[in-house]
Amino acid sequence: MVKGSDNLKFKAGEQVGISSANSSTWLERLREVWRDIAGTFSGSVRADLSNDSDILDLREQMKNCLEARGGEVSARARAASLGETYLGLDMSGRRRFLQVLASSFQTDEMAVSDAISDYTAAKLNDISKAVTNLRMALEPRPIRLLTQFNALPQGVKFLVDMRSDLLSFKQKDPFLQALEHDFRLLLTSWFDIGFLKLERISWDHPASLLEKLIEYEAVHEMRGWGDLKNRLDADRRCFAFFHPRMPDEPLIFVQVALLNGLAESIDELLDPSSPTSEAGKADTAIFYSISNAQSGLEGISFGGFLIKRVVDLLRAEFPGLRQFATLSPIPGFRKWLEKSLDNGELNITPSEMAGLPKTNKENDDKIDGYQTFLKSFISSKEWYLDEVSEPAVRLILMRAAGKYLACCKRKDGIRALDPVANFHLTNGARIERLNWLADKSENGMKNAAGLMVNYLYDLERIEANHEAYSIDGKTALSAEIKRLLKS
Repeated sequence: MVKGSDNLKFKAGEQVGISSANSSTWLERLREVWRDIAGTFSGSVRADLSNDSDILDLREQMKNCLEARGGEVSARARAASLGETYLGLDMSGRRRFLQVLASSFQTDEMAVSDAISDYTAAKLNDISKAVTNLRMALEPRPIRLLTQFNALPQGVKFLVDMRSDLLSFKQKDPFLQALEHDFRLLLTSWFDIGFLKLERISWDHPASLLEKLIEYEAVHEMRGWGDLKNRLDADRRCFAFFHPRMPDEPLIFVQVALLNGLAESIDELLDPSSPTSEAGKADTAIFYSISNAQSGLEGISFGGFLIKRVVDLLRAEFPGLRQFATLSPIPGFRKWLEKSLDNGELNITPSEMAGLPKTNKENDDKIDGYQTFLKSFISSKEWYLDEVSEPAVRLILMRAAGKYLACCKRKDGIRALDPVANFHLTNGARIERLNWLADKSENGMKNAAGLMVNYLYDLERIEANHEAYSIDGKTALSAEIKRLLKS
């Protein structure tokens, strides 16, 4: 059977993904729902909050929410009114909204001082009450306000999207940075791994959910329903984490290919014309795409748990699986390579120089001349088709990529410079193999000169690898990668 050969459930050429128009429709519907809940509390301000009277009205709305007068029904109505206000703002207005929230409702220093005095003076049997009062006094008031949205329809999704806005605004604003810190702690507690549900996504899921997979895919773009169909075929698996308060929104999802042996090219995984293999005979599960679907949950990690849970499910379904590995991009390699060439920091051996063409310059036999040539060479279109220079360039780039992944660290001297490498090494994988021209897409060439890497999850070594990397920054390497580095 050929991948993607089944009849699709959608018309050819149908719009793929959730368009901005559809997103706007969803927001408008949510505004209407919240407006109905708000009732008499509904107000109106300019979309950009550019007028002083708008700011005063907004501040009063926030104050009323915090005071929560009139019982739970009134508090819910006020929260709905405030949320409806936020949804109606443009990006300038949202920035001002968050600035007002962050700067106007700081911790009540007098209340904290009184709580500390009460704690200091408390007798043994009153300590517990004094600690509770102190904790309440120290609770950030903006966070106390934000938690009120939790009781509204789609309130949790609203807060996740609000934090996404906040992340784009917080630079160089200490009030917004403090708010973002507290916001992240709040969402971290709400999105604890124990609350999440792991679900396999299949072609039989609602079209609205499948659309979101296409929209949220962050590693290898999906170009239509046929592409998605291929990725959900019999020899493929897709799993996602969901939160009970966001049941229709994947938080993170992983795509897996069931093969024999390690994959060495992304084309062989994504080509819809390739034959469907027998999943039951596969010995290797290749994780080829992991996408965080909610930008508002940045900094809240699910990926490591996702991989471990998926490995357990795959082992139960396919006892013949012996290897669990990735085919991963190297997003920071090209930038690091060009910087190393500019700085003259990339060592090119005499044997590698011998394979490069002469540059007809005075420094022809010097390293810096070859570094200049190499940077210019890989900047040309389809440089890898040059049969004369490609073999030597391949040796140089493969060795440089090995050094980049295995040796280049961040300022802490522990974590790998490359973000994808850091993710997998943190979760206990080892760097198994580099793959030449594994991704010749525009992004693949731009970010990593076409190279990709296999990270292998050796189930018996995961914990040891994790501890060695997390504590000492020691990177687990295959024999092949070690030989590459020694060369």
